[in-house]
Amino acid sequence: MIQTTFFDSVVLLVLSTGTTLTISALGIAIGFAIALPVCACVLSGKAPLVLLGRFYISFFRGVPLLVQLLLIYYLLPFVGLELPSFVAGALGLGACTAAYQAENIRGGFLAVPKGQAEAAHAMGYGQLQTWRNILLPQAFRSALPSIVNEMIAILKASSLVSVVGVSELTRVAQSIVARTYQPLEWYMMAAFLYLILNIALSWAANRSMRGLTVSVQEFRL
Repeated sequence: MIQTTFFDSVVLLVLSTGTTLTISALGIAIGFAIALPVCACVLSGKAPLVLLGRFYISFFRGVPLLVQLLLIYYLLPFVGLELPSFVAGALGLGACTAAYQAENIRGGFLAVPKGQAEAAHAMGYGQLQTWRNILLPQAFRSALPSIVNEMIAILKASSLVSVVGVSELTRVAQSIVARTYQPLEWYMMAAFLYLILNIALSWAANRSMRGLTVSVQEFRL
């Protein structure tokens, strides 16, 4: 009976690791989808767009993620959006990480020599072609270490989505501890699972970085 209970708890913990991974991946994807236009606004040089981009970055970097999650979860119903807690959690993570990723990508663009854009225009590239084919790959390569750090940070911060009712890894570990009164064993197991996720993410990022270092040479003029 004791072995069955232990086994069931381990299965629950492993399954909740999948929830943590999924909601983190969704949050990161949403973050990139928001970060690129926010970065473009800040770099546009047009005052209203720059102001809009900087306001977004200041707000989401200046308000704790926990408060952002609660705001998204409780305010959206007032405008007619009833979202499941999982979706609200992913949106909260995405909106927050977008502010940091926009700044990381902007730093990458600033690291690209200005001569690259001038050379692209001299070769007949349009504004969009220059941005997409020449500048963005080089900027992304320069910003990749910071981008990976933010991805790891958001994976760890995903433990906060439990406040809106998502049963992720930390929440499930707390539930098991409340039932078994064995905090050290189960929190150590949760920490081990987080460590495995972050090591896997770092490994994949390092491999991508090496590949991108080679391929980005093709985009330099």
